[in-house]
Amino acid sequence: MTPRYTQLCQWLTQATNISQPELEMVAGDASFRRYYRLNWNNGRTDGQATSYIVMDAPPPEEDCAPFVRIARHWFRQGVHVPEVIAQDLEQGFLLLQDFGDNQLLPNIRDDQQAADRLYKDSIDALIRIQQTSGLELPAYDHELLTREMELFKEWFCLKWLELDLSDEEISLLDHTFEHLCHSALQQKQVPVHRDYHSRNLMLTTDHKIGIIDFQDAVIGPISYDLVSLLKDCYLHWPASLVDQWRNHYLQEAKNAGLLASDYSKDKFRQELDLMGAQRHIKVLGIFSRLWLRDGKSGYLNDIPRTLQHLLEATGEYQNLSRFHQWLLDRIVPAMNQKQQSQHETQQTEGA
Repeated sequence: MTPRYTQLCQWLTQATNISQPELEMVAGDASFRRYYRLNWNNGRTDGQATSYIVMDAPPPEEDCAPFVRIARHWFRQGVHVPEVIAQDLEQGFLLLQDFGDNQLLPNIRDDQQAADRLYKDSIDALIRIQQTSGLELPAYDHELLTREMELFKEWFCLKWLELDLSDEEISLLDHTFEHLCHSALQQKQVPVHRDYHSRNLMLTTDHKIGIIDFQDAVIGPISYDLVSLLKDCYLHWPASLVDQWRNHYLQEAKNAGLLASDYSKDKFRQELDLMGAQRHIKVLGIFSRLWLRDGKSGYLNDIPRTLQHLLEATGEYQNLSRFHQWLLDRIVPAMNQKQQSQHETQQTEGA
């Protein structure tokens, strides 16, 4: 039992009056946060206990304040996020409503019919987020968009693939990043979850889409969360299905007054593709960093799929043709070589 765990249990005793709380480890994520499940009757007289989630977000690495502020605001405005039951922001402890363990991902991976229904439910939930108002959030501005894409250059190209980038290549990347930033900032700006995908969406016992991991929300491009969902780094869908879901969102966004009734499908498709390019450039950097800096190797398996999404997003647009060709000529061979080298290392170590 670590001092941190003892500290957490002491806080729970104060918050719940449970003398010796028993916690079940649920999960961690790509951050320093850890999650536990607690059974607590919370004043019920029938002897039945309800499960709750305990978040341990140790300062100074994590700050619970944005999560609590967003959760309470969105909860009041009808977004299906966990209710905050108790909090200690100074220590980094939260007691939350439990949405269970049923992620969207396993429910849709091999079931296209379920995917169609659940994606439409997820789109409806996304539109509710985008309709929220009255909460001041950071701007997804030029600096942040660019800083995210710089992770691709530093962690994916230089540190993971170990490439020596020429001045011409760096100039190409800078030009591409600028073009993608410009496209993103031209879009309508709305509340953005910023990581809206199949591992952060839960199927709750009341058959609703429960939304988690929203503490990094910003005001940004309207297509960002949609492309996170439809071009999920953990899934790949046929273009025909993505087209259907994108058009479904577009119609629902028009119905909700988020986009003009004459907003064209072609314009929105291009915006979605370019926004997806920005996101997947960023994610390639993040996945590489999670391995090289944090020792989390599982995300390496998702890099080829993420690169595939990036290639698909950049292949049709003249302004991205040089970048797309550079990916094919420089990045794809380097990544194949890297993966082959890692495979040979694993075989040697396992021998």
